[in-house]
Amino acid sequence: MNLLDIILIAVSAIAAAAGIILTVLTDKKIKEHPEKKLKKRKKLAIVLSIAGSWLFIVKILSWIFGSGESEEFTLSLAAERTELFGYSVSQTVLVTWVIIAIVFLLALIFRIFAVPRFKDKPTGLQNLMEIAVENLEKYVKEKAEGPGLVFCSYIFSIAVLMLACAGAELFGIRAPTADITLTLALALITFVMINYYGIRKKGVSGRIKGLASPTPVIFPIRIICDIAVPVSMACRLFGNMLGGLIVMDLIYYAMGNAAVGIPGVLGLYFNLFHPVIQAFIFITLTLTFINEATE
Repeated sequence: MNLLDIILIAVSAIAAAAGIILTVLTDKKIKEHPEKKLKKRKKLAIVLSIAGSWLFIVKILSWIFGSGESEEFTLSLAAERTELFGYSVSQTVLVTWVIIAIVFLLALIFRIFAVPRFKDKPTGLQNLMEIAVENLEKYVKEKAEGPGLVFCSYIFSIAVLMLACAGAELFGIRAPTADITLTLALALITFVMINYYGIRKKGVSGRIKGLASPTPVIFPIRIICDIAVPVSMACRLFGNMLGGLIVMDLIYYAMGNAAVGIPGVLGLYFNLFHPVIQAFIFITLTLTFINEATE
């Protein structure tokens, strides 16, 4: 450790301690005299304590584990593959299998131990589940009036799978939804359901007439648009999820040894909030396309 590192550690420790002390003292004054100047001073003291603590932790970790050599930033669009029983399998496929097994096990535990305890007057977990189911049914019925509530189970399953896949990234594992194979599979299921329920409600002739409405001239265009639906949905989801993965990897690469705390905070958006938005968009598009096919 050189002299500059020692000075930075000392300065950061003093700044963190000073920020904490100022925060406590200012907080006491605010209780007696709640003024805007004191509130601003408290915010500055909190920022000072956080910045000092962050720099102190970074320098201490660099001193203990060393600075390390910077590596070249590389990222493959395709997921890595591994050998399983003599077959080459994508790692995202294995992760998906594990996620499905975990979700199935949790659902089984919930069904065996929680559902039998449900009462006529909901409380606690039962109340939370009923609120979730009611809001899901309301949203599905609003977006897909034709088929109605028949899609609730499917939509809920997609949402759980996509969020669980995104959660895998919190453990340093590439999210399966950042692999085009999974997003294309989900989009193809949607494509099949669009045409199945469209034909089921209108019949083959009715489905064709719907595609040729309001004039037969647009029939070829409508066919192309229908075929493009799974491609666009798969690429949209894949691109957004891969984009979040790339951004997080770039943050870790750019910050190097200083990647402490800050990537974790940003990860709450790119690994949690952002996947929720993408799941919502995918579900909404699914319901919208199915509703159009059954109108």
